[in-house]
Amino acid sequence: MEHPTSATKRKQPPPSNSFDRPSKQARRPSQELDEDVESNKPYTNGFVASATDTPNGYTSPRPAIEDDAGSVVVAAAAADTAEWQATIEKVVRNVVSIHFCQTCAFDTDTAISSEATGFVVDAERGYILTNRHVVGSGPFWGYCIFDNHEETDVYPVYRDPVHDFGILRFDPKKIKYMPLAALELRPDQAKVGVEIRVVGNDAGEKLSILSGVISRLDRNAPEYGEGYSDFNTNYIQAAAAASGGSSGSPVVNIDGYAVALQAGGRADGAATDYFLPLDRPLRALECIREGKHVDRGTIQTQWVIKAFDECRRLGLNAQWEGDVRAKFPKETGMLVAEVVLPQGPGFGKLEEGDVLIKVNGELLTQFARLDGVLDSSVDGKVQLLVQRGGEDMEVELDVGDLHAITPDRFVSVAGAAFHDLSYQQARLYAVTLKDAGVYCCEASGSFRFEGSSNGWLVQSVDQKPTPNLDTFVEVMKAIPDRARVVVTYKHLRDMHTLNTSIMLVDRHWHKHMRLAVRNDKTGLWDFSDISDPIAPTAPVPRKANFISMAGAQHPQAVDIIRSFVRVSASMPIKLDGFPKTRKIGFGLVVDAEKGLVVISRAIVPYDFCDITVTIADSIIVDGKVVFMHPLQNYAIIQYDPSLVKAPVKSAKLATKPVKQGEETIFFGFNQNLRPVVSKTAVTDITTVAIPASASTPRYRAVNLDAITVDTSLSGQCGSGVLVAEDGTVQALWLTYLGERTAHSKDIEYHLGFGTPALLPVINEVKSGRKPDLRILNLETQTVQMSQCRIMGVSESWIERIEREDPERHQLFMVRKVDAGNTTKLQEGDIILTLNDKLITRVSHLDIMYNNSTLRAVVVRKQQEISLDIPTVPTSELETDRVVVFCGAVLHRPHHAVRQQISKIHSDIYVSARMGGSPAYMYGLAPTNFILAVNAVPTPDLETFLKEVNKIEDNTYFRLKVMTFDNVPWVATMKKCEHYFPTVEFVKDAGVREGWRRVMYEGGEAKKGEGEVNGVADEGGIVEEHEGMEG
Repeated sequence: MEHPTSATKRKQPPPSNSFDRPSKQARRPSQELDEDVESNKPYTNGFVASATDTPNGYTSPRPAIEDDAGSVVVAAAAADTAEWQATIEKVVRNVVSIHFCQTCAFDTDTAISSEATGFVVDAERGYILTNRHVVGSGPFWGYCIFDNHEETDVYPVYRDPVHDFGILRFDPKKIKYMPLAALELRPDQAKVGVEIRVVGNDAGEKLSILSGVISRLDRNAPEYGEGYSDFNTNYIQAAAAASGGSSGSPVVNIDGYAVALQAGGRADGAATDYFLPLDRPLRALECIREGKHVDRGTIQTQWVIKAFDECRRLGLNAQWEGDVRAKFPKETGMLVAEVVLPQGPGFGKLEEGDVLIKVNGELLTQFARLDGVLDSSVDGKVQLLVQRGGEDMEVELDVGDLHAITPDRFVSVAGAAFHDLSYQQARLYAVTLKDAGVYCCEASGSFRFEGSSNGWLVQSVDQKPTPNLDTFVEVMKAIPDRARVVVTYKHLRDMHTLNTSIMLVDRHWHKHMRLAVRNDKTGLWDFSDISDPIAPTAPVPRKANFISMAGAQHPQAVDIIRSFVRVSASMPIKLDGFPKTRKIGFGLVVDAEKGLVVISRAIVPYDFCDITVTIADSIIVDGKVVFMHPLQNYAIIQYDPSLVKAPVKSAKLATKPVKQGEETIFFGFNQNLRPVVSKTAVTDITTVAIPASASTPRYRAVNLDAITVDTSLSGQCGSGVLVAEDGTVQALWLTYLGERTAHSKDIEYHLGFGTPALLPVINEVKSGRKPDLRILNLETQTVQMSQCRIMGVSESWIERIEREDPERHQLFMVRKVDAGNTTKLQEGDIILTLNDKLITRVSHLDIMYNNSTLRAVVVRKQQEISLDIPTVPTSELETDRVVVFCGAVLHRPHHAVRQQISKIHSDIYVSARMGGSPAYMYGLAPTNFILAVNAVPTPDLETFLKEVNKIEDNTYFRLKVMTFDNVPWVATMKKCEHYFPTVEFVKDAGVREGWRRVMYEGGEAKKGEGEVNGVADEGGIVEEHEGMEG
């Protein structure tokens, strides 16, 4: 019985947790990139995750043995006869383990690093046969390992546009210690009842041998969901229980012939495997051997095998059934049209449900023969006889070139990647290939669309249609940097809905428009710059008015709306462990004349970003970071007020703190970015600790007093204020980024922050100075008097606390000191005074900001002691230099790392890594520290760059690495400058973006500016399906 998923309608997206469909068996690493991924849970594209771990719990290439798979391997091997053992000994010498990266998203493929299997089919020329979903449709970078552990690079020379096979090339001269041989392809030997062995890299094992028996030859190609799926071919079915990593394994008979190619299997644990027949791979191999082009024809119609009884229900008459059965007595079904592509060669002539009778006058029931006719008729015509509802229909169709509708180039612009829609995608969703729109294979940067990272068809940009890639390129060439344009787009899953967005075109972080073209001779993709950016258009002043809230009971309070602006931050690279690349919130204008705005650091986490400020929902201007507070969760940004002709009002900030129980008015912005207001009261003001994110250290507020209020709106609003009836702002209402849950969800807290604490910094910024605060690099927690007494605080101190602060009977205990702490304080110390001032409130700690040394009285181990405590400048805590190397984002350990670790191992911290990169392939994980390169210590980025620039491209090197949990290990990696060049970013106030970049090529700084491909993501989750993990 055929697998039930083949009957599902393709318009329905497959459920992400479905266990009832087949899975491709390229081995995927345990992926922190997708939310809620469990071990061995099928991906939405049908892949199965395997579980591998480095000492710190991140993905590495080291294999993990699955118990059930292992038991199958042992049982199969133990039962083999001497004849089988002799055959297998010959076969294993030809089987290779393929380790590869698909370096960027392209067509149906995402950027991944994985393992699979292949086998030598031509030892003299160095050809390896494997699966198309291993070779991929886009850029490929990889190597193979032979049975004797010799390694050589592999390059794609052919990937079939439709069928699941591809051919890799290696240099036979690189294999010096074993004689090379090849497996002979014998598709004619695949028969029902034949005993077979699947020899390959099963479940990450170097070599596994699984036994089975062919049970079917006429199965339709399995559907794997929304990713790549084979079609227009029959598949062979057997029970072999292969799993992740076995893709591309040879299926051999007892004579040692390859009779099929392992391709997929059930994802629900059933011992069912699907093999690709070798008819078409054999033909392609022969063409390549002879130096001929592999012609592939198409009429843009998908056919499926249907049994005779179903064909009869579709209208097949008895006469034709008799003729077919007479000519093909072993056949049990015929080919039926499943999908006829709109505006394709068959459109209007063929219909879904047509039963194929003859092709060019010849009775035909098999895919291999149909493929043969079409492949030999490219740019010609073909005659088809079909039965539709019992009536014969003869049609003549043009045969197109299948390669021509399979993309072999893409364009990167504004941080996203585009190519023409492929036949693979069009067939899956029954969408026309003609002027369908340019396909966005990586929706990031300026083209970050909500909901999915791919599958978008861009219909127009800047009011100009973009029906195909060439037109799209010409449209984008004419758009200046930083222009805001209208984009319309559809998703393949919902072609009924035309979405419209306004986007900021980024031609400064991603300066060049780059064309990548596949080169089947070299196996690489050739890159070229096709357009330099156009300088930004000078902004002009605009007029606007704020909305009025006429129904509000407190007109002076709600007038605060004139002090709010919407702030959008877009981060081209994820730094400092921040989990998002785009955030939107509201900021409070504290100086309308200078354009100064206070905003949460959960919205603007660092200054490596583009900031857009929208005033009165009408005027859009650029912003820049002026100041970032190291502890208190706010940043001050600035826009050009000369561009704003609107009644923006500077907020009046309260100088006295709001009290617990005091009535106030909550004014905030909800999830729909709409203003809401409610009369409320302050329920509590307490010192809170925002939980640290253990897996992904990132900025969080520490040592703060938080305000909570008695209104449900407080939980719905991430931005706002507490405002008195006269319009005085008593507190900011801010979003605080918290920890990451076990299910990879980022927790955010909404809390109030009293305005008196803002005033010193704001006044200094207003005066034109940038505050250079100094802090105690430690984290505190409150302790009550009962605890203090037990820990050694004397009764006289307790009486003084109760007398001097009747509202707060508490002290602060040092909970954690930062790595490299020089304050002389220790965990567990209770702070009594600083510079003779009793410390019972967080605001009392503000004394540290302007003092290089503090006199402290503390209780340590029940002893009262005095200390001189130095403070540290916060200017040293912000990231000011970034290196992107082999797909890893490196910088100094940021403040959050120092807060959570006891020792800084080096100044080279892995903040993120790109999917499909060498960093991902070889297990260099976020939160790792790099200590040395090729045994040369690299304590800082300068030394690191010097050493890695000595390494030649495509050669191995060693990294000494320390995990966050103090576990040392050594990573061996191969440099790949072609796809992952080394790029350095250095903070530079003389550059408009605030950062200068340098690209390195061949170990030397390259003239011009570097590009970064891919979007960094941190800490194990990709927000909106991004392509980088950190």
